[in-house]
Amino acid sequence: MLHHTMIVSFDAPIPDSDLDQYLKELEDLMMGSGHVRTFAARRHLRVPGDDHSPVFVSTAVIQFGLPDLDALNAVFALPGAGELIRRWQARHPYKAVWVNHEPLS
Repeated sequence: MLHHTMIVSFDAPIPDSDLDQYLKELEDLMMGSGHVRTFAARRHLRVPGDDHSPVFVSTAVIQFGLPDLDALNAVFALPGAGELIRRWQARHPYKAVWVNHEPLS
């Protein structure tokens, strides 16, 4: 089992309903692919120290569980993934960083 953990930071505040919709569309795409076994997403919990972040402050963290590297590579090439990203980037620009890793515990 592998995890793809993604941290997403929208450039400006995003309405809760829009964030919920983004996360739902991403979940539907990933879970419908047949490659992703688990999907979890949570909102970032803001604290005063976030004002001093050297990179950016997260809006949400998302984690996909995948069986192996082949499945991970397949989700990067999913039909519809590029369209989803372009549509949301046009509506609410964001940055994302991720790490691919084995389970932490």
